[in-house]
Amino acid sequence: MTQPEPAPKPVVQSEGRTVNGTLKFLLETGPVLAFFGAYMYFKDETFLINGTEYGGFIAVTVAFIPVILAATAILWALSGKLSKMQVLTAILVIFSGGISFWFNDERFIKIRPTIMFSIFAAILFLGLARGRSYLEYLMEDLIPLQREGWLILTKRFAMLFAGLAVFNEIAWRSLSTEVYVTVDTFGVPIAIFAFFFTQTKLFTVYAIEEEPEA
Repeated sequence: MTQPEPAPKPVVQSEGRTVNGTLKFLLETGPVLAFFGAYMYFKDETFLINGTEYGGFIAVTVAFIPVILAATAILWALSGKLSKMQVLTAILVIFSGGISFWFNDERFIKIRPTIMFSIFAAILFLGLARGRSYLEYLMEDLIPLQREGWLILTKRFAMLFAGLAVFNEIAWRSLSTEVYVTVDTFGVPIAIFAFFFTQTKLFTVYAIEEEPEA
């Protein structure tokens, strides 16, 4: 007589706490806007640190590091979780700001978006090559889509990120620092939002319909 298999133990999922939408928006965008304002104010200034002169762009970026870390820590304390994109962004800000300060070369700051978007694109393309959508892993709670819809959306976002990486390389090499910072702070986020908005038809076609209650 075979013994009955034990019932599977319930899987307990650790969900983060809900954070007020306005507060979350301020924590995510406030440091970026503060950085832009500080840069515009100090862009023509020179700072003497340990006998080395630094331009306003590098000085403000270095000062921005503890600000974004504090905002990220507060968001983590309130919500109990951080997205992988938030963690990667914080790491790249620290790395690019630190190496720019070390070598006193603002180019390392300017290539940060190139590295970030290239990593995003590579991860998404890798997932697609394996028949998976890593974008779904990040956003499935926000956008309920069928699997085919996720694969299409992931491919489009991978191409977008690859395009933004190329655009950033062209932008920082051809634009003045002031114009580049403005484009990076406002232009790129607006472009991503506009791209997301153009996917409305895909969201409609591949939406998961809720089952009617019995």
